Amino acid sequence: MIGYRLISLLIGYIFGLFQTGYIYGKLRKIDIRKHGSGNAGTTNTLRTFGIKGGLVTLLGDVIKAMLSLLVVWILFHQQAGEDKILLLMGYAGLGAVIGHNFPFYLKFKGGKGIACTGGFVLAFFWPATIVPLTIFICTVVVTRYVSLGSLLGVTALFIQLVVFGQLGILPVSKEYLPELYVVIFMFAALAFFSHRQNIKRLFLRTENKLVVKKKGEIHEQTGGNNGKN
Repeated sequence: MIGYRLISLLIGYIFGLFQTGYIYGKLRKIDIRKHGSGNAGTTNTLRTFGIKGGLVTLLGDVIKAMLSLLVVWILFHQQAGEDKILLLMGYAGLGAVIGHNFPFYLKFKGGKGIACTGGFVLAFFWPATIVPLTIFICTVVVTRYVSLGSLLGVTALFIQLVVFGQLGILPVSKEYLPELYVVIFMFAALAFFSHRQNIKRLFLRTENKLVVKKKGEIHEQTGGNNGKN
């Protein structure tokens, strides 16, 4: 099983290397990393290219995570069995987020992994998307802080999956549940690490807000002199 874990993590990392936002920008002769926050994720692409660019990036990052889980399921579901395959899929999703956040060919400067995490949850156990997604949307609508919505969403995801595991809702044997919890915790840990500057600005009230104006234009409402999201 150790070999399966490493292979699953590697498969996820390879899929995560597909930087949708970066590629979308390059097709338009723009390096997304030189605009806005310098981040190659959905939020910065949304602000740089508008709703179309944001949606393309969102879908690409969601799908690549889902595909990594699908490949791992195809390769290992017979050998691992139903009680272990979800654990391996967890490793694949984690690898996809790591690949997305730290792509080696972009000097380890990618996105922040929220869309990838969403794709992971959809393929892993889709009912677990409802509460985190609702929290994310409500937070962004009320506060207009995408970073805050993302952090609250991943926190809710971790708590919810632990609750599901303890209640026996997840088809994973008790033997592997603690390890699965650690894997799921890493998604939240990576999100908080990637948003560490946003967290500082949230406390200082200098974080930028997401503003959608007429005709679908996306703008930043600056919360301070150097706020970036």
